[in-house]
Amino acid sequence: MTKSFFRGLTLVIFMVLSAAIAQAAPYAALVMDARTGEVLHARNADTRLHPASLTKMMTLYIVFAEIKAGRMSLDQMVTISRNAAAEPPSKLGVSAGSRVSVRDLIRAAAVKSANDAATALGEAVSGSEAEFTRYMTRTARAMGMNNTQFRNAHGLTQSGHYSTARDMALMGQRLFYDHPEYYNLFSRTQTTAAGRTLNHTNRRFLNAYEGADGIKTGYTNAAGFNLVASARRGQERIIVSMFGGTSTAQRNARVAELMNMGFNRAPSTAMVVALPRIHLDGGHPAATRETGLVTVAVRPAARGAPVAVSMARDYDNEAQAAAIAAAIAAATVGTPISPGPMFVRPPDSETVIMTPPVRRTDLGTSFALASVEEEQVAPAPVRTTAPDASGEYAVQVGAFRTRDQAERLLIQTALVDLDSFSGALRSISPATVQGVSMFQARFVGMSLGSAQKACARLQALQSDCAVISPPS
Repeated sequence: MTKSFFRGLTLVIFMVLSAAIAQAAPYAALVMDARTGEVLHARNADTRLHPASLTKMMTLYIVFAEIKAGRMSLDQMVTISRNAAAEPPSKLGVSAGSRVSVRDLIRAAAVKSANDAATALGEAVSGSEAEFTRYMTRTARAMGMNNTQFRNAHGLTQSGHYSTARDMALMGQRLFYDHPEYYNLFSRTQTTAAGRTLNHTNRRFLNAYEGADGIKTGYTNAAGFNLVASARRGQERIIVSMFGGTSTAQRNARVAELMNMGFNRAPSTAMVVALPRIHLDGGHPAATRETGLVTVAVRPAARGAPVAVSMARDYDNEAQAAAIAAAIAAATVGTPISPGPMFVRPPDSETVIMTPPVRRTDLGTSFALASVEEEQVAPAPVRTTAPDASGEYAVQVGAFRTRDQAERLLIQTALVDLDSFSGALRSISPATVQGVSMFQARFVGMSLGSAQKACARLQALQSDCAVISPPS
């Protein structure tokens, strides 16, 4: 009886002390219209505070950028160091010396907020966590996060490790626009990694708030209960950054209030404002370059793979993408006609007019223009403006394993070159190439001249395309 009483009393004292510590954490918040970056509400938004696991947004951002640059791959195996394995919870719980794929480490860091996974990713990128944190801070500066400094990859309290509500809202905006193909990770309420089932740390808010689809939670005694959240309703998308909550329930309730405030204040329609482009190389200070809706992209390094590789991109499985690309190439035969483009005839008997093989720049990173309003368009074709009078031709810009990837590329391509596809319809059509199911991303309802002109302009932007003639 006495033991039970003292055990209960100890628990009560611990809970009271924990609550007191959390209540002492300073409060700060910022509400942003994600489309334009307009600040709709701010309180203590530039006060330097402990970000806790909001830090992992930057860790993951850099890893995504490294994968896109070809310096890492999703299937790359990472040996877990003693340093990573020794990180306190929340953690994936793998032992030192274990080998875990980058894919699984990303899932663990994004969904479970695993500290060991975040550290392992940082070490895999830069060789050491210390070097990686310098990379993180350089990237923050390039983004305009001027009140942020990182000292670790996971966010546990450390001297000199700080950020602000404004900077973390910008970080959330960057994740959405610069890496849209990975953004669904932050809305998964559950995933698997290294043979384990992982629950999302933010699943209560994701399940409770209409339109919520991310992004990241954080908690330490020094920080309180933090959250950067994103939600979409209609054509509006709001990002809320909050520091210093006193509990999970209080934080979620307050963020919901801030979200509602944002949706009430944001205009129903707005132009998406392009963010400055960021060049990351991992070893040198990141540089910024302003980009508009249509600019000349920095020419990427030449690649030896055929055009089919970029038209069969699969962000979930790079090896499979290469195999699909080979299947597309093997299924395509034709005779070059000089001067002019090459005509090839795939199995469906449509005529494909291929431009010379060039690398398709990833439009999400290069132009940072993933459309908020049209992020999830309906499967049916959507007309951009008036119909083309002689619209029997199409421009194919890619073929993907998922409909979402095809939709995203069509939206991004249209945003980059609105004039070229005036009068065209966006179309997603299923296709099978040697037993592989894919989704073809096309602009349809175009004349031969307008299709060829649009393809030529995409080529000038380092993007692959194919002009498709009507079926014979």
